[in-house]
Amino acid sequence: MKAAVVDSVGGGFALQDVDIAEPLGREVLVEVRASGLCHTDLTVATHAFADFPTPVVLGHEMAGVVGGLGPEARAFAVGDHVVGCLVQWCGSCPACVDGRAYQCGRPGTTLRDPVRDAPRLSRAGRPVTQGMGLGGFAQHALVHENQLTAVPRRLPFAPAALLGCGVLTGAGSVLNGARVRAGETVAVIGAGGVGLNAVGAARIAGASRIVAIDVRDAKLRRARAFGATDVVNSATTDAVTAVRELTGGGVRHAFDVVGVAATTEQALRMTALGGGVYVVGLAGSGGDLKLSLPRLLLEQKSIQGLIMGSGNPRRDIPRYADLYLQGRLDLDALVSRQIALGEIDTGYASLRDPEVARVVITSF
Repeated sequence: MKAAVVDSVGGGFALQDVDIAEPLGREVLVEVRASGLCHTDLTVATHAFADFPTPVVLGHEMAGVVGGLGPEARAFAVGDHVVGCLVQWCGSCPACVDGRAYQCGRPGTTLRDPVRDAPRLSRAGRPVTQGMGLGGFAQHALVHENQLTAVPRRLPFAPAALLGCGVLTGAGSVLNGARVRAGETVAVIGAGGVGLNAVGAARIAGASRIVAIDVRDAKLRRARAFGATDVVNSATTDAVTAVRELTGGGVRHAFDVVGVAATTEQALRMTALGGGVYVVGLAGSGGDLKLSLPRLLLEQKSIQGLIMGSGNPRRDIPRYADLYLQGRLDLDALVSRQIALGEIDTGYASLRDPEVARVVITSF
């Protein structure tokens, strides 16, 4: 099959022939129909990570059609439409049993045994790393059934691909992590793909005030279309002062989708007494956050890191798919460009344009 392979760190994505194994155990063979370009994959492709040795096939936002099943796979049938998710969950550890798949204690059970089993992907007889158990930058993907969720067949593949990461993270942070309620106030720092989903979910939750903050006016215009009641360009305006003035003292919930110490500090300062700060994104190393313990105590604020929107993929992905089909969750506006598998490098370059929200591979 054809796959976009990263042969060396920083060397880009090259279209090559890669061998894919037959499904074993609970594995599912998926014909990939759409694969989103997430910045996390670009970070892995341009930085050395021990967990992702080259050569590697990345791509963790994928949607497709089930084409084959391992002998122990029971969750799907050939022909089902599915969405992949990088949450690797065993289904039997205490966290999974408690519904916290995103905190699974045995994620490695979704992968092949490197000693006993042949690799899922190989090239000229040598293993090729499969990024995050998915490897969606390819014509086919061989995935443990726990990393897949069935979706309605009438759901278009391009927006469906975004459900397993950007939507799950952004919308889930609001609906699961913070549990925003009707009438509450929200600030979202960072109006990229994840931030826009947080804005859209806050609107669905009934937040009375939704303030989007970014340094690009184009992104802020898009945030208004997703449901932001107010926008603040933090490159020209003091965001903390603006948010506190707009909300009469600060918001109940502040989401830092950027993930550097300066933006988390802003989030703390723009929340009201008893407010919550949620760190959703992480830019680079993020840096160290300095806290005043007396201030934290007296202002009764909380800080929480959220992974994958505290999401349960099998529960949440169908929910978000239904919201999209009802016209309540806008995913079409997130798909700015559709490209071919061999155009990943130019696709990532186009994401520097603030007018581009997300790029999705739809031609394989």
